[in-house]
Amino acid sequence: MAQILIVEDEAGISSFVTKGLRAAGHQPTAVGTGRDALAHAHTDGYDLVILDIGLPDMDGFEVLRRIRGQGSTVPVIILTARSSVDDTVAGLEGGADDYMAKPFRFEELLARVRLRLRSEPGTVETTVLAYGDLSLDLRSRRVTAGDTEVDLSAREFALLETFMTHPGQVLSREQLLSRVWGYDFDPGSNVVDVYVRYLRRKIGAAHVETVRGMGYRLVDLTR
Repeated sequence: MAQILIVEDEAGISSFVTKGLRAAGHQPTAVGTGRDALAHAHTDGYDLVILDIGLPDMDGFEVLRRIRGQGSTVPVIILTARSSVDDTVAGLEGGADDYMAKPFRFEELLARVRLRLRSEPGTVETTVLAYGDLSLDLRSRRVTAGDTEVDLSAREFALLETFMTHPGQVLSREQLLSRVWGYDFDPGSNVVDVYVRYLRRKIGAAHVETVRGMGYRLVDLTR
């Protein structure tokens, strides 16, 4: 479990990232100002920082400069609506480890978080997820159901990865929508149901159970 500091003044995005990281097994703390970010980063021993640039009291680049000025080597991922080449270069040259533009898809952010945490000493890289007779290789993007290799689209792969990181857990349509399609996707869309149907066709319908009124759950068919 990693201690992750989220520095984001937009309440909706902060809550979305916090819930997603907690569901992924991490321990996030969210603050909304640069002043609070510096106080936490200086005292609380975080494993990673997710940093917005457009903070209400100071520029996120200044927060990053001060964090690095304290001698901290904590990995920093900038998450911002400012996506120009100049801003990206300024962030990376200022000491950020990664730079991600909004709007974003949570699974992509989580992948970048995992990558930065794996760079830390003593961490163990998990590249293959397995549940029942399903196997998903995060590095090669290879998926097997039983003895059959399955060809999935990028979105189908992300959907299956979400199920397999929460094995046996009921996931609501809203949870799947936010993790696979992003926080700003239309909540009234039926895209989750459509892609669950696509996924069932490829891995076998029985692998994904519909829980009436709640959502979907991945099933271990070997039990």
